[in-house]
Amino acid sequence: MEEEALEFARNAHASQLRKYTGESYIEHPIRVATMVKTVPHTTEMVCAAYLHDVVEDTPVSLEDIQRKFGSTVATLVDELTDEFIKENYPDLNRKSRKEREVKRQANMSQAAKTIKLADVVDNTRDIIENDPDFARRYIPEMEALTEALQGGEFKLLMRACYQVQRGKLKLAEIRKRPVH
Repeated sequence: MEEEALEFARNAHASQLRKYTGESYIEHPIRVATMVKTVPHTTEMVCAAYLHDVVEDTPVSLEDIQRKFGSTVATLVDELTDEFIKENYPDLNRKSRKEREVKRQANMSQAAKTIKLADVVDNTRDIIENDPDFARRYIPEMEALTEALQGGEFKLLMRACYQVQRGKLKLAEIRKRPVH
């Protein structure tokens, strides 16, 4: 089933590229699933890790996931899909949407929190390296999120906290550089 989920995600994200690196988008879910495999996990968690962005970023529906992979995987993907996106809440600013999303994610299952922590590790590392301007907004959001994700697998929680702290240090370093 894990191989099927990977292929399903690969096909769903087929033409998508990562914003900063230009690599094929599927590399991100592969890294997330690989991290999930380093801690206690289930097959359904690995499948959801591969599929965690398909409902949010492609035409694939939650019903498609449920039909193909069952209710456990679909429930995890549902928990991992941002509810408070701009399209759903156009009157809320980013800060308000992210604050609401953090509150929602604090109530996710332990399995979903574990997958989300792996997602935070991978995305935070990417943003720190490639977009310091956006990182100024993103890092505080991830700091709040990692706190909300306590209860997920501890090893990934520590990795996520490390990436967030690394981002804060890098931003502090950038602020100290002289302007030319």
